[in-house]
Amino acid sequence: MPDSELQRIMSFQSAFARRQAARVVDVPGGFAVYDDAFAHSRGNNQVFIDLTADEGTAGGGAAGVGTVDFDAVPDIAEEALGHLPHRLVTVFDDEAGRACADPLIRAGYSHSSFLVMLHAGPVPVPDQGAAQEVDLDALRVPLARRWRSLLPDVGEEVIHHLVERREARHRGADVVQFLGARTEDGEIASWADLYLDPATGTAQIEDLITSEAHLRRGHADAVLSTALRRAVDKGCTTRFLTADADDWPRRWYEHRGFTAIGRSHCFQRG
Repeated sequence: MPDSELQRIMSFQSAFARRQAARVVDVPGGFAVYDDAFAHSRGNNQVFIDLTADEGTAGGGAAGVGTVDFDAVPDIAEEALGHLPHRLVTVFDDEAGRACADPLIRAGYSHSSFLVMLHAGPVPVPDQGAAQEVDLDALRVPLARRWRSLLPDVGEEVIHHLVERREARHRGADVVQFLGARTEDGEIASWADLYLDPATGTAQIEDLITSEAHLRRGHADAVLSTALRRAVDKGCTTRFLTADADDWPRRWYEHRGFTAIGRSHCFQRG
C-alpha cells in the first residue's frame, strides 16, 4: 500500500508542477518549468527529474533508473536554466535522487532531502472558525515579513516575486485554498496552502508557517486541523505533506498522525 500511495503522491506533485508553470519544456529524464513573471523564484523556474511514468529498471554504466543518465543531469540543468542566476533541480524519486547526488554535488550544488509524510492518524475536528480560507491580500504582509527575515540581504523585487508567486499556485490543482488562523485582533498568525484533487482522492498541505510573534499558541494546529478536515470532506484519502528530513517540524507532524513513506531531493546552486 505505501508504494501505491507514494506513486499517487509523486504523480500529483509532477502534475501540479506542470500545471502551475507558465511554460513547460521536456528535458531528458523530466521537464523544466518557467515563469518569467516570477523570475526570482527558484520554485517557479527549475528542473524536475521525474520518473513517475518510467517503467524502466536500473541499468549499468552512467545510466541509473530507467533511461536517465544521472551523470548528465548537471548538463541538463545548465542547458535548461543557463539564462538564470540560480540552478534548482528537484527529484521526486528517492532512488533517482540518490543517484543524482554525486554528479550534482561535484558540479557545485548543495543537497537537501525532504520526507513525504502521509497522514494516517485520526482526523481532528477543528474548532469552528479557528482557521478559514483567506485570499492573497490577507497574506501579503505576513508573507513579506517572513521572507525578509529569512532573506535579509535580498531586494524588494525578490520579496515581491516570492510573495506574488502564490497566485500562480491556483493553476496547479483543481482546488487550491489558502488557509489562515487569526489572532483576536484579526492578524494572520499561521497559514498554509491546501491543494485538492478529488478525482484521485489526493490532498497536499504545503508551506505551513507561523509568524514568529505567534508561536506556540495553537495557530498551526488550527490550520492543520482545518486543512485535514477539508481534505476529508472532499473525499481525499491520500493526505500528505513534505518536511525537511533534518529539521524539527517532521517530529511535530509525526505527533499529529503523519508517517514518512518516501523521500524527495533538491539540489541548488547560485
